[in-house]
This record gives sequence, C-alpha cells and structure tokens, in this order.
Amino acid sequence: MRAPQLHSDREGGRLRVLIADDEKNIADTIRIILIKEGIDAVCVYGGEAAVEKAAEWKPDILLVDYAMPDLDGLEAAKRICERHAACRVLVLSALAEIHDLREEMLRCERPYEVLVKPIHPTELVAHIRAICQ
Repeated sequence: MRAPQLHSDREGGRLRVLIADDEKNIADTIRIILIKEGIDAVCVYGGEAAVEKAAEWKPDILLVDYAMPDLDGLEAAKRICERHAACRVLVLSALAEIHDLREEMLRCERPYEVLVKPIHPTELVAHIRAICQ
C-alpha cells in the first residue's frame, strides 16, 4: 500500500505524524502501525513535549490525546497550529471523555476531528489518509 504524500518541499515528501499521548504504550504502538504504512511518525508523551517537538519537526498531522496531565490535547493543538497553520489535528479521546471534549471543542477557533479510543489500526490509518486529501 502506498503511503499518503503531501505537496511538501521536504525530501521525499512523506507524510509526518506527531503522536502525543501520555500513555507510552499507546503512542509507541500507533507509531509502529504508521511506520509500517510508510508514514514518518514520532512520539512524545505529553502536551508540552508535543509543542516543543512540533516547533522542531513541523508535522503534517498532530495525533493527540485529549486528556494529558501537563497540557491537554486541545491546548497543545492550539499552540502548535498557531505556529504551524498547515498542521492538521486528530484528537484521540476515551469514550468517557467525549462529553467534556465536545464542550471544549465549541470554544476552539479551529475544528479538529475526534477519534474515540480504542480505535482499530485500519480505521486510524484510514482517518489519517482521509485528512490528507
């Protein structure tokens, strides 16, 4: 299967996904899945780390957990998108958090797609490919 491509001036033009989740096992598993699909992916394990890494790495997509202890996913996404407007955002959330997340999303200036955890790898990759179109 061919990896999604962006019109990028990066060498190879490969899609870059920054994964931010304080649950290390989840983040690392997602990274392995994406790499097997031919997508460049790196993990960080908190919101502040995501903001720092995005400034350096300039991802095409931020795949971010909503509930993290240091900086929640929406605030991390907001800070990243302020500096890197082309970055697309997929927010991961446990079903129990969906109500709170929807409330917060109403206050966001920019819409983000929400994916409910757990998510099947095939479905996750499909969402990433779709957001690139």
